[in-house]
Amino acid sequence: FLHAVFERLKQFLECSRSIRAENVCRDRLEKTIILFTKVLLDFLDQHPFSFTSLIQRSLEFAVSYVFTEAGEGIVFERFIVQCMNLIKMIVKNYAYKPSKNIEDSSPETLEAHKIKTAFFTYPTLMEICKRLVTHYFLLTEEELTMWEEDPEGFTVEETGGDSWKYSLRPCTEVLFIDVFHEYNQTLTPVLLEMVRGLQGSTNVEDTSAILIKDAVYNAIGLAAYELFDSVDFDQWFKNHLLAELQVSHNRYKPIRRRVIWLIGQWISVKFKSGLRPMLYEAIRNLLQDQDLVVSISKLLHLFYENMYPILYLYVESMFTLLFQLLQEVTQCDTKMHVLHVLSCVIERVNMQIRPYVGCLIQYLPLLWKQSEEHNMLRCAILTTLIHLVQGLGADSKNLYPFLLPVIQLSTDVSQPPHVYLLEDGLELWLVTLENSPYLTPELLSIFQNMSALLELSSENLKNCFKIINAYIFLSSSEFLQMYAADLCRSFCELLEDITTEGQVQVLKVVENVLKVNPIFGPQMFQSLLPLILKGILDGERYPVVMSTYLGIMGRVLLQNASFFSLFLSQMSRELSQELDQILSNLIEMWVDRMDNITQPERRKLSALALLSLLPSLNSVIQDKFCGIISISVEGLHDVMTEDPETGAYKDCMLISHFEEPIATEDEEPPTEQDKRKKMLALEDPVHTVSLQQFAYEKLKAQQELLGEQGFQALMETVDTEIVAQLQEFLQGF
Repeated sequence: FLHAVFERLKQFLECSRSIRAENVCRDRLEKTIILFTKVLLDFLDQHPFSFTSLIQRSLEFAVSYVFTEAGEGIVFERFIVQCMNLIKMIVKNYAYKPSKNIEDSSPETLEAHKIKTAFFTYPTLMEICKRLVTHYFLLTEEELTMWEEDPEGFTVEETGGDSWKYSLRPCTEVLFIDVFHEYNQTLTPVLLEMVRGLQGSTNVEDTSAILIKDAVYNAIGLAAYELFDSVDFDQWFKNHLLAELQVSHNRYKPIRRRVIWLIGQWISVKFKSGLRPMLYEAIRNLLQDQDLVVSISKLLHLFYENMYPILYLYVESMFTLLFQLLQEVTQCDTKMHVLHVLSCVIERVNMQIRPYVGCLIQYLPLLWKQSEEHNMLRCAILTTLIHLVQGLGADSKNLYPFLLPVIQLSTDVSQPPHVYLLEDGLELWLVTLENSPYLTPELLSIFQNMSALLELSSENLKNCFKIINAYIFLSSSEFLQMYAADLCRSFCELLEDITTEGQVQVLKVVENVLKVNPIFGPQMFQSLLPLILKGILDGERYPVVMSTYLGIMGRVLLQNASFFSLFLSQMSRELSQELDQILSNLIEMWVDRMDNITQPERRKLSALALLSLLPSLNSVIQDKFCGIISISVEGLHDVMTEDPETGAYKDCMLISHFEEPIATEDEEPPTEQDKRKKMLALEDPVHTVSLQQFAYEKLKAQQELLGEQGFQALMETVDTEIVAQLQEFLQGF
């Protein structure tokens, strides 16, 4: 049956020669031809080995009609696309590619490969390559007219608009890439010979020659990775391409655009840093040509993504020109392209952008208003705002009259646009908080959106927790006074139905509250603490969750001992257990699961918290004394460093004064939140209390309480090796 398909297709194609294009029969005939070719493609896709006997016939048929005179006057675009797909699927088919070790290949694979090799001879490959480049790659009259009438629209469509992706051009380019990759050793000399014949500027009156050069340059760009060792692109750029960019005649526009695209293709393959200043100068001169906006934008984006130092020399002129373009262009997609490049520039130079952004800051509210029906453009505006806020730092507060309503709208799940804007809106909300010097009433009121966001339990939940933490670090008292009850309620619901990672995120918020507000924090989240204590006593099986549970309990025990006692009394009544029994089980589980805690800060916190139970006459605490000392010695091993000169030990986690965070050249500058965290560390026992001294003072107090003999008896319950290590750490006290 399938062999007969080719005969039927030939008959149909010959028949179409005598039927005019506008005739309804022609349309039906073309649909029938496409249906037959689809049968071949589907069979090849589903049964490649059964198709082996048809490889030769298929290639002869497709190549004959698409790449020789046989198809002239009868082929049509959809048929050409189908034939090219047929060739491509045979060339790329993994079933037809032998293993590196031939002996590992199946006979069917070797047979198919033999047929392919016999067909794709040098003359055949050369004809396919030349025909693709000099016939199918040529810009058509229709495309040139469209570009002349609507340069923005043409560039957007040509680089991926909906109608473009169903046309012939992308199909020809994909086929060229696949054939060139498969037979690059044969085709590289063919393509290089075509390039050599085109060196130097082309006569602007010779449209045919300009279109051929555009097509050949397109091929060189598509094959950039394959030509890495065969083309000295740096020399070509310096000696030829740079001059082509400087030809200003209007008819040379296709070549200028193609050269920009070509450089973009090669820039990540082979392009010396020393040539970048020349390229920047050339681009700067071309930026005023709206016909080239998208092409140049893409090239600049590639440069800025790689953080080339040369950017800093041109940031003012480039930013000014890009901003002018942003105002002048009318297509939504073009504005998005320019915004993306502006965002990239701002992101790369960060604070150094501040002198130049005034005009953009004034323009963005207008652009936001104009883009009410264009959510993707609004996403691009949000991205730009994210980088602007990061670049402006604390000065971003001057943007609040525009910025905060944008965040409000983007993160309000009752508003339809949130479907498009939420992810970027949350990111903008977060960076705004991180860079805010203080909490404003308007910034506080936006948090009303959070309750509904937490109910979504979506992939954006992680950013929601980061936002909550940012509010806590910014102004915990004002924030918690207004929202603690709602948060606690939301957290209780979340913890019942959330992943382990989600549980940890919730618990970290509670932990941060206790860090910032150790006195009132436990009361605000009191309804969560029973769940945490029960989790510890029940031996929570996930180490990362247990570690966070113990971190929270450690904060309460160390920094609010009176609340901890009341809490244990409450749990004694709730669990119908003796208070001492609960305390005994808690300490025992803490000691047993200490290895679950991997963060040095939490390990030191655990040691400080358990030591804070001393001095005590309580029989439970004395019974668990050995475990408390073991945890303390583990903590000392974690935090104590030996001075190489004096041999004395010191606690490496101690911070005695505020140091302005300094960013290295490769790091982003510190945010206002980074500074707040540094200040908070100055009040955190983990960073202000020496574990060495704390252990000494607590043991000394226990000794004084029990007397020498009683204390010695207590110490004898501890392993002698641990006692020896403890004594070494406490030398000098």
